[in-house]
Amino acid sequence: MGSERIIKKYPNRRLYDTELSRYITLADVRDLVMHDIPFRVIDSANETDITRAILLQIMLEEESSGRPLFTANMLAQIIRFYGGTLQGAFARYLETSLELFARQQQEFAKAMSEPPFELMTRLTQKNIELWKALQEELLRLATATIAGRKNDQS
Repeated sequence: MGSERIIKKYPNRRLYDTELSRYITLADVRDLVMHDIPFRVIDSANETDITRAILLQIMLEEESSGRPLFTANMLAQIIRFYGGTLQGAFARYLETSLELFARQQQEFAKAMSEPPFELMTRLTQKNIELWKALQEELLRLATATIAGRKNDQS
């Protein structure tokens, strides 16, 4: 078994799990995500990696049913970053923020045995440290990007 599961998407729009040797649905792919199982989706026609497109399709389905995660304002703000000078910095900021949030959830689950006040104090202090580091990194990236643009104009 490889480190990453390969899913092939055929022209008939069906997804084939090469490890299980059967067709699967988007719900099955969502389950892989939820169970943190690494995978890659390959277009069988041209062997291109279409994992991002499939994940976006899953997100669209999730957003269309139930309570959406993203507001229209949030989506508009994200769209405004495309093609801008800070697109890369914004992408790293979002990814780091999501990783930080996931780690905090795990820590919180582990620490539920602590007295509540001590837990909240420790988590608050850690959050402040982590957000400060994240903001400093974003400022460093933004400054470097702006400096690079100024040098290009000279």
